[in-house]
Amino acid sequence: MSPFSRRQFLKASVAVGTVSSFGALPLHATSRKATDAVTLGKSGMQVTRLAFGTGSNNGYVQAALGQQEFTRLVHYAYDRGIRFFETAEAYATPAMLGEALKGIPRESYQLMTKVTTNKGVDPQKRFDELRRTSQTEYFDIMLLHWQHTPDWVAATGRWQDGILEAQSKKIIRARGASVHGLPALRQMPGNKWLEVAMIRMNHNGTVMDGPVPDDGNRGNVPEVVEHVKQVKKDGMGVISMKLVGDGAFTRHEDRQAAMRFAFKDAGIDCATVGFKNTQEIDEAIDNMNLALA
Repeated sequence: MSPFSRRQFLKASVAVGTVSSFGALPLHATSRKATDAVTLGKSGMQVTRLAFGTGSNNGYVQAALGQQEFTRLVHYAYDRGIRFFETAEAYATPAMLGEALKGIPRESYQLMTKVTTNKGVDPQKRFDELRRTSQTEYFDIMLLHWQHTPDWVAATGRWQDGILEAQSKKIIRARGASVHGLPALRQMPGNKWLEVAMIRMNHNGTVMDGPVPDDGNRGNVPEVVEHVKQVKKDGMGVISMKLVGDGAFTRHEDRQAAMRFAFKDAGIDCATVGFKNTQEIDEAIDNMNLALA
């Protein structure tokens, strides 16, 4: 058993997360803008409300831009005030994002990735590989990726222990999981290990959580919102995805409605949106600002 086991962690209730800094970016306790910093619950991690997502169609939408255009897009988002960037081991984009962020002061932005929790892999070696690919010494947030079964908490115990060990070495600063499907989502409330919960959210349930993960049907919006509110009461930070219905919301008013619902009705902390051009960045900032007004 690892010396940094979940059992010892939960017994001692020792916090191993580290609050991240935004460098010169000011923190606004009461401000309601897309590019303001918010704290993700008990993790203490501070991120901009809007994150730059790089996982559209598993990142192939962003990868199709090519490195030069993708780098230009990342820099545009940074200049607009977005300081939170999201990728995943399973995406086509970790190396591209690492290259795009090269030269930008590391302390001025937050980087989140998601690890695939497959069997027979040493978590510490995997984290080292991910750091090399992303050209970073540490990840601000590490999520257990695509948890979709009712037994995921027990099944990923070795990965949870591995993340705690990495946190003790400051290789990872905050921890969490992303879930797909109600059977997995129902395991989040009351979970003592989780600091950050990544939950799919929009106003009409498109590509959201239902009884069967990713079956193409509409999710159960009321139950998802109920779980969001409970995990926030538990002290978790909530990051949402699928706010444009995985690209299904082609009407501007639907994208606005999804953003408004996520923040005003569900009460999420921040959202990640995948971008492929500067117009989409501008619109997401405007839509979020309108939703927060």
